[in-house]
Amino acid sequence: MNVKIPIMSSLSRSEVARFVRLVREDLEAHDGDWTRAGFQAMLVYRFGVWRMSIRTRLIRAPFSVLWRALFAAVRNFYGIELPFTARVGRRVIFEHQHGIVVHGNTEIGDDCIIRQGVTLGIRRLDRLKEAPVLGKGVNVGAGAKILGHVLVGDHAEIGANSVVLENVPPYTLAVGIPAHNVPRNGKRRMGRRERAARSAPGPVRAAAAPASTRANGTPGRSNANGAAQNGASSTTNGPPSKGPGSTMAGVRTH
Repeated sequence: MNVKIPIMSSLSRSEVARFVRLVREDLEAHDGDWTRAGFQAMLVYRFGVWRMSIRTRLIRAPFSVLWRALFAAVRNFYGIELPFTARVGRRVIFEHQHGIVVHGNTEIGDDCIIRQGVTLGIRRLDRLKEAPVLGKGVNVGAGAKILGHVLVGDHAEIGANSVVLENVPPYTLAVGIPAHNVPRNGKRRMGRRERAARSAPGPVRAAAAPASTRANGTPGRSNANGAAQNGASSTTNGPPSKGPGSTMAGVRTH
């Protein structure tokens, strides 16, 4: 006689495997240090998103209670407010802690870096759902504020204490109050983590763009626009998800 256990049918193995895979990536992105506030904030966020994959509301309820307690602890102790309804990509790094506020409708792409004092929020009280959208590899400096429905392009950089109110094109530096854009033509110094990601063995290196060559024949830096990305990029919790780490969030709230 086969008896189906409701809790096992409600917990999808694929969702559990995806949750574990994403957490491992987050740990590696935070230098393998589980004590980092940024990793713990991401762990609680991933848990909050995963619990919504439990179809049975009654079974989901205790996980929701646990998530709410962990969310409050991370917010109050570390000062990182990251609701599960935000759409956060893979390998996102919260470099430091305190004063970090992320609006629930914010979208953060793969490999972004967020530092202390950053606000990703609304600009006007009559437009409460308009939140920033960050592309891949965006580097946000300490104290920066990105307000309203601002689109920040891939690999853009937001200067420390800048107030961004307008769109930022890819490979552009935004500085000032209000911020103005400084084009960089794809030429910038790569950080330690980015250099490590681009030098990783496997298919990523095979897909990388060839190094550029100057007129005198000496090798130069490869154009950042042709750099390969580490793995299939996807917004983890974006609408109609396609990537391996994607999960739809915000459909149910309890």
